[in-house]
Amino acid sequence: MYSRSLFVPDFIHKGRCKRDSESTSNKKEVCIMRKTKKVLSLVLVSAMAASLAACGGGNTADPTTAAAGSSAAETTTAGDAAGDETTAAGAAEESGEFNIAVCLASEPQTIDPALNSAVDGAIMINHMFEGLIKWVDDGEGNATLAPGQAESWEKVVNDDGTVTYTMKMRDGIKWSDGKDVTAGDFEYSWKRLATPETAADYCYMIDMVQGYADVASGEAEPDTLGIKAVDDKTLEIVLSYDCPYFEEIMAFPATFPVRKDMVEGNDEWTYDPASYVGNGPYKMKEWSHNAYILAEKNSEYYDFANLGPETIRFTLLDDANAMLAAYKSGELQFIEEVPTDEIANYLASGEMDIADYIGTYYVCFNTEDEVFKDPKIRKAFSLAIDRNYIVENVTQTGEVPATGFVPSGVYDAEGAGGEDFRTVGGEYYSVAAEDYEKNCEEARALLAEAGYPGGEGFPTVEYMYNTDDRHKAIGEALQNMWQTVLGVNVTLNNQDWNVFLQTRKDGDYQIARNGWIADYNDPCSFLDMWYTDGGNNDAQYSNKDYDAFIDAAKATSVQADRMKAFHDAEDLLMGTDGVHAPIYFYTQKYMLDDSISGMYYTPLGYFFFGYTHK
Repeated sequence: MYSRSLFVPDFIHKGRCKRDSESTSNKKEVCIMRKTKKVLSLVLVSAMAASLAACGGGNTADPTTAAAGSSAAETTTAGDAAGDETTAAGAAEESGEFNIAVCLASEPQTIDPALNSAVDGAIMINHMFEGLIKWVDDGEGNATLAPGQAESWEKVVNDDGTVTYTMKMRDGIKWSDGKDVTAGDFEYSWKRLATPETAADYCYMIDMVQGYADVASGEAEPDTLGIKAVDDKTLEIVLSYDCPYFEEIMAFPATFPVRKDMVEGNDEWTYDPASYVGNGPYKMKEWSHNAYILAEKNSEYYDFANLGPETIRFTLLDDANAMLAAYKSGELQFIEEVPTDEIANYLASGEMDIADYIGTYYVCFNTEDEVFKDPKIRKAFSLAIDRNYIVENVTQTGEVPATGFVPSGVYDAEGAGGEDFRTVGGEYYSVAAEDYEKNCEEARALLAEAGYPGGEGFPTVEYMYNTDDRHKAIGEALQNMWQTVLGVNVTLNNQDWNVFLQTRKDGDYQIARNGWIADYNDPCSFLDMWYTDGGNNDAQYSNKDYDAFIDAAKATSVQADRMKAFHDAEDLLMGTDGVHAPIYFYTQKYMLDDSISGMYYTPLGYFFFGYTHK
């Protein structure tokens, strides 16, 4: 998933497109608004609610989540489904307009749908663009996959094992400048995502599309990708295999459409409201860099009449004290971060809410670094971490000490009705408080085997994090643990969010804080990113055996076989190679003004503000 700038940094959700794995020739499904068939747990938030209902994270999947697939054809319909900010806000209030100001993070690295790799950017993009499928509020506390720009779709499993999706576009869908949205816009955007020239971290999200591997490697032209506009209203997508979460992919921001005439030859297209033309419920009105992005209602959006706020101001801050001050003064109606020493008070008062969030906060080692290329050293650093201390004394918002990379709540072979992937996979080290000293003894022994008994001769190394007081607090705790347990010296380096993302991606670090939130509920969302040369492979990890396990998992639709391959991959990633040091499994915290109703959320990390009201 996605990375995150603030304390809950890096991208999720809790349900998935669970399909039966039988191989049936020409099995046909017509999916037009399958509300009763496909739900993803989320939390609806209103001003009357005192707390957020649990949706995932440390628990297994929501038992209300139903299977999406069926051997019989089924149909449904799409019919259901800033200058002086204080002065501007005051004028709007006097006019009776409802506007909302929220703070998710500081300056985003990018809000290009194809290039974004952070949750904050994804939330903004979700408001200004829309995919073939979208997440909607079903009115009962569930996020539901519903028709977006596509009004309906037909799925056919072919005799050769390939799968064809035929997407029928809505009537009257428009770009924010009034031009028609066509199937060709999606064809262009998916080919742009796949082509190596785009350099999209998330290009692999469509690796199930026929021809992707050759296009992504540069061995074939983008036109060979298995997606084509049959006409302006019909889009055909051919998959190499029956991907169990493909409908979720069609609701993922990287697959949202962009306009060729705005993007081609204009590297700065996202910065200018005149060229940042979207097809979502809101459109960019202004971007004051390092201050705010102001989005206003898109009058061309097909559901314009039901939208809430006239404007949504995404305030750009990384200072928790400033966020809290702005929230308390009424300048902000939503924040995700408060100073660490204030958390307990706001939880006790009920002003801060906690939601589940399927993801893992972890330490990422640069496996190409001269020091951390040795798995023994990586494992020693991991075992020296007192995870209980961090969640109990630093984070203090209900996080669960991590025992592996794939978090709790991710489905295994039996889906929602069975044990989750983490339970089946077990623990790679003990997080029991009474076992911590044993872990430390093993850590010291591994460091000695690597040639540094008691830390003697070990070079000073650097831990990198993005600016935030709680990332800093975690870094300081780790620094002390590594010094105390291993006898090594670690310096700390903080960077602004947008700079940090690029530095980590480039592999210009030794140790870095990291986090990942599921893009869809399947272990693939956590494991395929570590494929050799993967766009989100910040560890610079490469192991041919690991790649083979991922390839095997993707080559079959049989869930038992898929999950065995994924467990084998995690065993290699965590057990043998010790690529990461997972610290905890996420929870999501936030504060929402009591006067605001109608916000909804998925454990993907997406908050939706477009239908809020007072």
